[in-house]
Amino acid sequence: MRMKLTRERGRPRGKYRSLADFRLLQYLALISMKYGIDSEKFFDSFVEAWKRQQSTRKSLLIECRKKTRDYAVFLITNSFKVVAQFPIPKHILEETSPLKEFARERASRRTILERAKLKYLRIGDLKSGMNRINLKARVLEIPKPRSVITRFGAFATVTNASITDETGIIQLSLWNKQIDAVSVGDLIRVENARVVTFRGERQLRVSRGGQLSVVEKR
Repeated sequence: MRMKLTRERGRPRGKYRSLADFRLLQYLALISMKYGIDSEKFFDSFVEAWKRQQSTRKSLLIECRKKTRDYAVFLITNSFKVVAQFPIPKHILEETSPLKEFARERASRRTILERAKLKYLRIGDLKSGMNRINLKARVLEIPKPRSVITRFGAFATVTNASITDETGIIQLSLWNKQIDAVSVGDLIRVENARVVTFRGERQLRVSRGGQLSVVEKR
């Protein structure tokens, strides 16, 4: 697997020089978590390989395949199977514990997902990209539905209801019969939903095979 790093327009996040740096560190944190390696020790392995050509950490072999004045290219293998290959800028290799904050973010996200398997999530827990979401919330508002044509050419009615719990508010997409099934003030249960970002706002959508039901009428 090769990770392609490109320079993107936009304001760099935090102290890093580019969004490419930011995404690289996120990617390294993800690999360290996947293989159960402490993030700081994992990053130290790249520094060691940068200086001594290669390093090992648990089942992973990290090799420095190329060096230039500005970056080094690393290959990660697991029992001779390629895990990833990508360049790391020199200024990152000279950082102290740059993966720390990214590892915390990943750990927090994993904790939230583990909690989702055990019980219902809260709206404040939701992040774009999450799926298989279960939650209970109160219906705040149901705007007038509008007619749309689906990608399959069929007519449908849709509205984005506002639902809330003690931690926040989110939009919930309601389609066709779902619109008439709930009323403002109802306590509803949503199962197997996903979180997307639409026009800059988080939105909850019931996935195929998901379910929307009323727990308590207003």
